[in-house]
Amino acid sequence: MIIEHPTDRDLLEAAKLLKNGFLVAFPTETVYGLGADADNSIAVKRIFDVKGRPTDHPLIVHVADIESVDHFAKNVPDFAKKLMALFWPGPLTLILQKRENVANAASGHHSTIGLRMPSHPLALELLKRTKQLGVFGVAAPSANRFGRVSPTQAGHVGEEFDHDLLILNGGSCQIGIESTIIDCSRDLPVLLRPGQLSVQELELAIVAPIYQQLIDHEPSENPPPTLSSSAPKASGRLLAHYAPKAKVSLWSAQELRQQVDNYRPKGHELIGIWSQNPFPSTPEQYLFEAMPSNAALCAHELFSTLRNFDKAQVDQIWIEHPPLSPEWQGICDRLKRAASAQ
Repeated sequence: MIIEHPTDRDLLEAAKLLKNGFLVAFPTETVYGLGADADNSIAVKRIFDVKGRPTDHPLIVHVADIESVDHFAKNVPDFAKKLMALFWPGPLTLILQKRENVANAASGHHSTIGLRMPSHPLALELLKRTKQLGVFGVAAPSANRFGRVSPTQAGHVGEEFDHDLLILNGGSCQIGIESTIIDCSRDLPVLLRPGQLSVQELELAIVAPIYQQLIDHEPSENPPPTLSSSAPKASGRLLAHYAPKAKVSLWSAQELRQQVDNYRPKGHELIGIWSQNPFPSTPEQYLFEAMPSNAALCAHELFSTLRNFDKAQVDQIWIEHPPLSPEWQGICDRLKRAASAQ
């Protein structure tokens, strides 16, 4: 059930549902989340069951304020505190050492926990209401079936789950891809998942290098040094992820042009193309969508475009590989994982 234009009363009712162990879907500035009381193991299990998500795959816990961090985390390093002060509320998740006997199911029963304070006003108000009821944080992965395309509109969530789920409609998500994840649980800050916030922005803020440890990480100028332990588990780091129904292929602009010129669709095969370069003479069996040349706008449209191709029932999706500059890193990451899923 989608609640259009949620009122204060709607938010209070949603907070009560979370307090009582039910699930609520709500918007953040990144994507829509499927929320449950992070300290309620039965409610959190419902998230895993509904999504079809492995129970050892940790969830990000959303908090209303920085003070709530102390409920979930211990031994918070100074660089993590600085990142909170500068980038919360916002699209930044920090992996921290977890306190014992809190959010065990939400953390996948690991010794670390991912925390974030979202900036979407509806999400923040909901979190404040839940905290007033004694809920210190809301575990909320993306509100979609595990491994599929993340939702950036309330209607996307409605397409994923049954009509009994309460969905708060906060409009289209401003950013459109998930948060940047920085591991702060070891000796040094390490990027585990890129997002809108670039490594360069974060390094300037804390005046220290941020290393990178991505599952599909390519050689870089700052590989992580030898750390005391391996990278903690975190959301969105599986190689195959964010996948539409159709097979995704990534091409350079030149390769994509050659593919369109040389490929002969079979029968009624329909192919979706997302490219910065127009194809004015493509046959009717190609469905073309223009990729924005601005990274922020491209991120905003990424998941919606993949979902639109699914609705059009395309058989393949061909995508022009975005630039490799820092502001495109999060988009490149999502597309590479989508292309690895089939």
